[in-house]
Order: sequence, then C-alpha cells, then structure tokens
Amino acid sequence: MSLRSASTSPVVIGSERSEVGLPAAMAILAGGGSALDAVEEGLRRCEDNLSDHYVGTGGLPNARGVVELDASVMVGSTRRFGGVGAVKDFAHPISIARAVLERLPQHSLLVGEGAELFAEENGFTRSDLLTEESKALWRGALEPSRESVEGENTRARAGDRHYRETARELVERFAPHPGPWGTINILALDATGELVVGVSTSGYPWKYPGRVGDSALPGAGNYADTRHGGAACTGRGELSMRAVGARSIVESLRAGLGPAEACLAMLKDAATLPDTYRAELRCLALTPDGRHGAAAGMEGSVYAVMTTSSTEPETHPRSVL
Repeated sequence: MSLRSASTSPVVIGSERSEVGLPAAMAILAGGGSALDAVEEGLRRCEDNLSDHYVGTGGLPNARGVVELDASVMVGSTRRFGGVGAVKDFAHPISIARAVLERLPQHSLLVGEGAELFAEENGFTRSDLLTEESKALWRGALEPSRESVEGENTRARAGDRHYRETARELVERFAPHPGPWGTINILALDATGELVVGVSTSGYPWKYPGRVGDSALPGAGNYADTRHGGAACTGRGELSMRAVGARSIVESLRAGLGPAEACLAMLKDAATLPDTYRAELRCLALTPDGRHGAAAGMEGSVYAVMTTSSTEPETHPRSVL
C-alpha cells in the first residue's frame, strides 16, 4: 500500500504509564524518523522502567515466580506483524517482536523457547527480569496460600502434580498489585503517513505459566491499517481476544465512527460476553489524519498524547462506557 505523498504532522499516543517513553518516541518523529523506530524506542523506555511492574524488567511473575513477557508491533501500510509471547530472560520483547517482523518474514509470532532461541540468534542478551521488588510482591501474594502449597517444589512426585492443579486457583486467588497497572500501548503516526501500533506487557500477575494474552495477537491487542487507523487494547486480554478488540475498532473507523466512538463500540460489544473473571478493558485509537481517542469502563481514566509542539506528554480523558 502506498502512503500519502503529502506530509503528515507526526503524533504519538499511549496508554497510562506510556509517559516514560513518549518523549523519546516524539523526538524520533520530530527528527523525521519512522513510526516504527518511535514505537520501538518508546516501549523500550517503558520496559526499562523498574517502577512499572506490568511490563519488561521488574514485571510481576507467573504463578511459578517466573516473569514471562508478551509484545507485538504492526505496520499499517503493509499490515505486517511481529509478535512474541511467554518470553523469559529478555528485557526488550518489543525489539524481539520487531526482529520477527523484519528478519523472519515466513512467520509472524513466536512464543516461549522458540522466541528465546530467535532472540539469542539475533544478538539479544539474556538478563534477570525478576527484581527484588517484584519478587517481594510475588512472595507477599503467596502468603495467604502458603499452607496449601507448602513443599510442592521439594518433591518431583505428587506435589508437582498438585502444584499444576492449584496453579489455576492461584490465578483466581491473587489480587492484582495495587496502583497503576496493565499493558502499555504506543501508537505513532510519522511525517510520511506511516502508522504503527506497538504493545508490551508482562501480562496478568500470577498467571498460569505459558499464558499468552491479547498483547501478542494481531486483531486482538493490536491492529494497524493506514487506510483507516490503528488501535490497541489493555486490561482483560481474554475479552479482547474474544471480541477481536483492536480489529473491531479499526473496522468502526472504516465505517465512519470517530476514534472515541469506535473504542466505545468495541467496549459495548465486549460487555455482552459472559466472563467469570471480568475485569476492565480499555482501548485507544489513532487515525491516518492524526485524530485520536480512547475509552474505558472507569471514570478518571486517561491516555497520553504528544505532537511536535508538545514539551511533555499531555493527558487526555478517555470516554467512559
């Protein structure tokens, strides 16, 4: 697909806590750089933020105490996609996702051991993702259930089987870490008209090992099409997968809805789905002409925006379902 010949005013938007990375992303865009470079660099800054326990290094671990990361990136002009899921020991899953997009054209998504092998082959360095702070949070969450799981990791017999059976219960029982939390989305439009959407997350805390959410999946957590716009989701990933959330938003943009209206339409649809584990789902959208909007199920929810005239990220309210 060819991009518009006329220049476009660059803009970058992001979900809550993307403010750590948006200035770096806009610096690239303002200097004439690509939306793909901007999204990757912005999300790398977020992945390196040790105070954020829902993305990158310091992310909260799964039920076994292991940090597993998901990320993806999609280019709107070609709808090429790269994603990784359940990646351990690599600090920048967004960069691995981009490498899948650019260096492994026969595939779009790698998970687990295969994604880690690919990362090693492409020169990414292993690192310890479980910080002392995130480890302490995990141990604190385990405290209420310690009596029922005592000794499970000491015998490779019935205890191991019991551990696997109770892992599902751990997901139900553990409360999310208090404070701002969730996946991070960054969407960028560059001066050539290219539109790129990127997503990075450590997923649900205390999740069942190997769980991959919407963040690694095209159409669910991430979608970009320069003809109509881009969208991304945060929150209850299983709902976004069932509603095909990001693609649904872009389809509403194609039908003529504005960004906020398109986001609300998806949330309304997702709200009709039965879900015992229902939690809030949020989304945001960016159009090829630079319009943007977002929606959530909670009052006071916001998203961040930067243009070439911004000196810092500007906070905008999300429309509320």
